[in-house]
Amino acid sequence: MDELQRQVSDEDAGKPDFETEEESEPSSFSQWTLPLGLFLLTVFTTLWAGAYQAYSGTIRGPVNFLLEYPQQLWNGIPFAGTLLFILVTHELGHYLLSKIHRVPASLPLFIPGPPHFIGTFGAIIRMRGPILNRRALFDIGVAGPLAGFVVAVLSLVVGLQLSTVVDRTSTFGLQLGEPLLLQFLSWLVIGSLPPQADVLLHPVAFAAWFGLFVTSLNLIPIGQLDGGHVAYALWGNRQRTMAFAVVPVLIVLGFVGWPGWFIWAFMAGLWGIGHPPVMDPLTPLGKARKIVGWTALAIFILTFAPVPFSFH
Repeated sequence: MDELQRQVSDEDAGKPDFETEEESEPSSFSQWTLPLGLFLLTVFTTLWAGAYQAYSGTIRGPVNFLLEYPQQLWNGIPFAGTLLFILVTHELGHYLLSKIHRVPASLPLFIPGPPHFIGTFGAIIRMRGPILNRRALFDIGVAGPLAGFVVAVLSLVVGLQLSTVVDRTSTFGLQLGEPLLLQFLSWLVIGSLPPQADVLLHPVAFAAWFGLFVTSLNLIPIGQLDGGHVAYALWGNRQRTMAFAVVPVLIVLGFVGWPGWFIWAFMAGLWGIGHPPVMDPLTPLGKARKIVGWTALAIFILTFAPVPFSFH
């Protein structure tokens, strides 16, 4: 759901999720109170969203639901707990690797959102110093998506075991896209489905699906995203060529699939297509990091859904 320059935070955990700025010693408010307060508020909004998803009554709207049935807020724990576990793991991946490379960083700043869908806009980490070389850039950039991906996959396996197979004709409303990894794990856990069948995802599985969606968004190789960091660390200025090839694909997908890709193409231009240079671009990555980088590319392919949302 990353950036090296001062940018805006994730929408639905999809925008860049770490940013850099040089500043004086942070206050106790920005260092501890703000991150904790935002996290607790995000816990509430994701619980609210999860509980409203689980609600099967006739009350319309999450506000009316909460006012009428506040005691049902705890029904959102499976969704909120899984989603926050994935997002926290993602952000801590960035945070811990920034500490290892001695790059000053804030605690994750979670962004609460309206409870109509998932209740959060993701999180960011503020980098308070420059990333000096390719190895540090690569490690900090790739750690978040890989860590979140592992938790999302494990959660998806558990969630699919709790999910229900239903008649496709009895389902309506929001339809989630099926990336290659979801199709494989569904076949592995549930088995082959007849054409008229569909899987009604358990809240844990839905949160895990969203974790995969966040992973794919962050691994798009555009300048300030995690994928941009990884691509620049691996291939240098060729990352810009990759980004220029990706943006037209997003525009086409916006026409034929999900209109949200138009926003991503626009934001790519706003953030910058290419990646800003690091102070030491010549530090070799080594074979192990290159293997991890290609693994991240494979994860992007496996988790990418050309049409993540549709209605029927």
